[in-house]
Amino acid sequence: MTQNRRRKGRVARVAAVLERHLGCPRRKKPLPPPLDMLVATILSQNTSDKNSHRAYRELRRRFPSWRSVAMARPSALRAAIRCGGMANQKAPRIQKVLQTLRDRNGRYTLESLRRMPDQEILDQLTGLDGVGIKTAACVLLFSLGRDVFPVDTHVHRVCNRLGLVRNCPTPEKTFASMRTLIPAGKGYSLHTNMIRFGRKICRSALPACEQCPLFDECVYPGRRRRAGVRSTSRADHDFMLLDNVEA
Repeated sequence: MTQNRRRKGRVARVAAVLERHLGCPRRKKPLPPPLDMLVATILSQNTSDKNSHRAYRELRRRFPSWRSVAMARPSALRAAIRCGGMANQKAPRIQKVLQTLRDRNGRYTLESLRRMPDQEILDQLTGLDGVGIKTAACVLLFSLGRDVFPVDTHVHRVCNRLGLVRNCPTPEKTFASMRTLIPAGKGYSLHTNMIRFGRKICRSALPACEQCPLFDECVYPGRRRRAGVRSTSRADHDFMLLDNVEA
């Protein structure tokens, strides 16, 4: 068996374990338009889901059309999204993206992406100022329904701790390394479950190794089992308590 096949097998095994313990997440429908998803993902950078959702709702309340966002006074736009953090950086980034789309397409839209293959979409989106590979991949996954695997800080950490990737110091490198390893049809499930797993169990600081059903897969040097802690199989019930916890 080749090394790549072994890696694919390990990724498939991890995906199955996470689905067994966290369930198989389903896409929310209808899917948002790609431009809506792009702006929402920009707002989500370096902040919590709660804050980014608040910022997006306030943005659309004050500026109901993308044209009105593009034409807004910078100070008004910053005020609208301030609750999401980094408003001084995100406001001009959003307006620059909108202006580029207007110049490129004659209107504020990304609907033409629907007819493109995945790599062309990634190239188009990452060609916009302030749009990285993770943001672009989120548009593909959450708006266009493509079978891709975005890598944020949680997913990057989990993939490295489980040894699914090697020599990948950044989320961008992890995305590239994982891209050919994801089982067909599992991009959404594995991405969603890894984020939940990374937030609740495989935390950056003080990971809850005693509750981890993937402990035996882990290569993280800092993993630990405290004396008297139950085996992985006996910890399954505790881990499944996360099923009703919002990611």
